[in-house]
Amino acid sequence: MNDLTKAINLHLACEFQASHTYLAMSIWLREKDLAGFSSYMQVKSQEERGHADRLIAYLVDCDEQVELPAVEAPQRNWVSTQDLFDQVYELEKDVTASINRIYSIAEQAGERSATAMLDWFIAEQLQEEAEARFVRKRLRLAGDNTAALLLLDQQFLDGTALTTVKGGLTGLKQSEN
Repeated sequence: MNDLTKAINLHLACEFQASHTYLAMSIWLREKDLAGFSSYMQVKSQEERGHADRLIAYLVDCDEQVELPAVEAPQRNWVSTQDLFDQVYELEKDVTASINRIYSIAEQAGERSATAMLDWFIAEQLQEEAEARFVRKRLRLAGDNTAALLLLDQQFLDGTALTTVKGGLTGLKQSEN
């Protein structure tokens, strides 16, 4: 197995772990009656699984071996919604770092098909980090104000919470989908 295939297989663990963690977060948020945040994290969980599916398809299409990773049981409780989204941001930064490592390996190996495939992931991670950063900042502004937290939760439920964040990157993300 070459270095690029190993790196992609290792990255699958990041995507599956993020998916599993986001599902746990969605459950915790639903238990706290924060349906908007919960729905958002449910979608994020599905997106991470979709990212893994893209990488698996790439490996299969290149006739490379896929090694499905074990997934650890995720954390099940958080101190606050702020704490939860701080962890989301850190997870997204870890995923970005892993994608960047794979990209470097692909460049060094001269694997143009891999770098082309990874360009989508680079754009996706730019959006993922921007969203996580935005939510963290909004939660910091809300502080301990329950009404502000509920308003933000309602915006997630209505689908309007990330309108301004997606506005700057929507064209980039839509052109890649």
